[in-house]
Amino acid sequence: MAKVQKAENTQRESLEKSVRALGGTWDPSRGMQTLRDADYHPSEKYIREVYRRLVDSGLLEKVDEHRAIYFVVEK
Repeated sequence: MAKVQKAENTQRESLEKSVRALGGTWDPSRGMQTLRDADYHPSEKYIREVYRRLVDSGLLEKVDEHRAIYFVVEK
């Protein structure tokens, strides 16, 4: 169980680091490709969950009410 939790935290941290570094607009396919490039195998559902957490933390802002499209908030 701890191994799974560590892998999830590492994936989440990897995606957050990429979002911060690259900026711009993010949709599930961009997040999935970013994690695939880092040798992870995320589901779209997982990516959407991470994006919602990043919205809650203030890093992302949802730009389309009906689709999962987010933009990095510049600080």
